[in-house]
Amino acid sequence: MGREFDNLDQAELDASPEEVWQAIATGPGTDTWFMGRNEIDDAHTTVRQSFGDHELEHRITGWEPMRRLAYGTDEAPDGRFIAYEFLVEGRGRSSTVLRMATSGFLPGDDWADEFDAMRAGGALFFATLTAYLTHFAGRTGLPLTVFGPPVTSWPATWRTLAAEIGLTGPPRVGERVSFAPDGVPPVRGEVYFVNSQTLGVRTAHGLYRFVQGLRGPLIACHSVFTETDREAAEQAWLSWLTKISS
Repeated sequence: MGREFDNLDQAELDASPEEVWQAIATGPGTDTWFMGRNEIDDAHTTVRQSFGDHELEHRITGWEPMRRLAYGTDEAPDGRFIAYEFLVEGRGRSSTVLRMATSGFLPGDDWADEFDAMRAGGALFFATLTAYLTHFAGRTGLPLTVFGPPVTSWPATWRTLAAEIGLTGPPRVGERVSFAPDGVPPVRGEVYFVNSQTLGVRTAHGLYRFVQGLRGPLIACHSVFTETDREAAEQAWLSWLTKISS
């Protein structure tokens, strides 16, 4: 048993097709809205992604600059695969319609938790892509991806996180937040996305995201647009995640 899935996200953006293509079809561009480190080889045949102990390789199946990008994993013996397709449609006055289709197959009888996590994370990443193209188009952010310790109670951890960022209840889009983890500049901005497993905060200088890891940890995956010591910042965020994880 398993689960086939497909999903389509769409947004009309005040960004040019060139800016959109830079965000989806280059490693540094993808670093800014996705998670971990991303690389697209010079021959435009492979997309490589790494975060934590995970490494994925995708074969590029469609490459039409400023129009279409498609890539995906090869099908595993158990049928598992995932594929992405981005369609870029330029409009007048330097606006662009971007469509992102995600499809694949999750094998086994325990596909439900993985499917829910994939759906929640995918919604966050597309919202981050649109936020990036709306507020930071053309700029390259420094990606910070940090895995916290195993979480024993997700409801308690999300409540603690909300309190730590200055909220008195569950986060809502548009709410202002302010918090200052030791070792990094204060974070002051607003919630731009939230669902049951993710939270995104946008500031004047970065995109800060928190994701419920499928197998235990709370994950911070941020993009900052100021000069930052990566090692020191990652250590600071690890300390903060450790403090709030239940």
